[in-house]
Amino acid sequence: MGTSYSSCSHSTTTVSTHSLLLTHPKSSAFKQSRFPNPDFKFHSTHQIPQTHLRIMSQKPSQVLGGKVEVGETQEGVSKRPMIDFHGIDEGLVEKMVYDALVWSSLHGLVVGDKSVQRSGKVPGVGMVHAPFALFPMPFPESHWKQAYELSPIFNELVDRVSLDAKFLQDSLSRTKKVDAFTSRLLDIHSKMIEINKKEDIRLGLHRSDYMLDEETKQLLQIEMNTISSSFPGLGCLVSDLHRSLLNHYGEYLGLDSRRVPNNPAATRFVEALAKAWTEYNNPRSVILFVVQPEERNMYDQHWLSALLKERHNVSTLRKTLAEIDSEGKLRSDGTLVVGGQEVAIVYFRAGYTPIDYPSESEWRARFLMEQSSAIKCPSISYHLVGTKKIQQELAKPNVLERFLNDKEDIAKLRKCFAGLWSLDDSDIVKKAIESPGLFVMKPQREGGGNNIYGDDVREALVQLQKEGSEADAAYILMQRIFPTVSYTFLMREGVCYRDDTISELGVYGAYLRNKDKVILNDQCGYLMRTKVSSSDEGGVAAGFAVLDSLYLT
Repeated sequence: MGTSYSSCSHSTTTVSTHSLLLTHPKSSAFKQSRFPNPDFKFHSTHQIPQTHLRIMSQKPSQVLGGKVEVGETQEGVSKRPMIDFHGIDEGLVEKMVYDALVWSSLHGLVVGDKSVQRSGKVPGVGMVHAPFALFPMPFPESHWKQAYELSPIFNELVDRVSLDAKFLQDSLSRTKKVDAFTSRLLDIHSKMIEINKKEDIRLGLHRSDYMLDEETKQLLQIEMNTISSSFPGLGCLVSDLHRSLLNHYGEYLGLDSRRVPNNPAATRFVEALAKAWTEYNNPRSVILFVVQPEERNMYDQHWLSALLKERHNVSTLRKTLAEIDSEGKLRSDGTLVVGGQEVAIVYFRAGYTPIDYPSESEWRARFLMEQSSAIKCPSISYHLVGTKKIQQELAKPNVLERFLNDKEDIAKLRKCFAGLWSLDDSDIVKKAIESPGLFVMKPQREGGGNNIYGDDVREALVQLQKEGSEADAAYILMQRIFPTVSYTFLMREGVCYRDDTISELGVYGAYLRNKDKVILNDQCGYLMRTKVSSSDEGGVAAGFAVLDSLYLT
């Protein structure tokens, strides 16, 4: 697969550099990563007397005169190419940080600032740069290509599974008894079965997330996201940012900007939405973005809205579930109308977590949209396919064969499956209690911050055993993946941190089908997220990680 160098809808600009200063009453060194309450701030030179910034590492290392040391790490018997930033020139980092912050501001790599009360409701108020890594993360090109090749297979699998209503209901039947949120989703699904609701036009905008296990060198899937696959808008901007920085500083770093691959996530998602809108076949209809009342990640969504209008002349509408309940109605032919406008596509960027349904109003809105003839992205069945329990069921022997015919495709999927188990497997529960650090305990939740790690796994499992109820059906156990730890620089709220980190690769995919005709089935770019290695959780919006890009090795 070739590498190209233009990702998003705008051209990149290299901004002139200025010196950055770091001040603190006790030290001028980089602060160890403590994202929530940083003490240090960068200031420009005309504001304070000049103070030299020093990059401090865990081990003494020689400054390499502006060059990054590229080499091999060795942990036990395993080796992997990496880039060692311990010896990077301090003045170079100052300039790159300043340029990166300016670039982010000029190019819309922004989110709402949580310290500004209105930032989640009013565009243009209280903006701050999205959290990002200063350098792209080294990643083997072969595994990047593998993840891209898997995307169309997973897209097809989601569609096939979504059509098997009995499989979905049976697989989630125990979960339904103990998980109120999944139960409500299944109730809506059951009602659609009762009224024989057919989704002739099916649109999926997915993201499959992976980690590269250091010991086995295997690319292992963490989860499949079928609803609100976030950051296609901002993720491709980080790739552009890193190419811009390497175009300007790559000679000093010994890095080649051409090794940062093209990331067309925003344009590919928009093309899929526009194709689906065309299939709906009403040029006066709109695409409805279902959003949260307080949405600080609104600019990631606005990138898609802007591109839809500019490139395809498709208008969009943003509404919360409560607003849809108040303003929405169904015509006799099933047409969905919200705020007086006919809706062609319902694109969910909310509705994936219980907190999105604080009252019956939100559930009424969800049911209203599911009954309609609008294209749902995702439909209730696509949504259910993305649950952790279905992921675990699909990993069982002979289950994939129920949905896919191609043996090579099945083998490719199985190769990337991590260990997944139900909590009714007493042997694996015993192993998890004995060695909790080798497992992750996952509930049926999306959005980051929900998983259970370490000794908490043991405590949770022991407690469930004591209770002796069916509450264990709300969880699955998953093999814990241990990726390579890399030392890098992280930017959050204008502050540069450096720490040991691990990364997670997500590959976007789009699937569009009209009855028996598959119109689109392809990968749509990627999302790279990097977090400090001491953190268990990894969501960017939840505050655990930063956006990153790939440097192919």
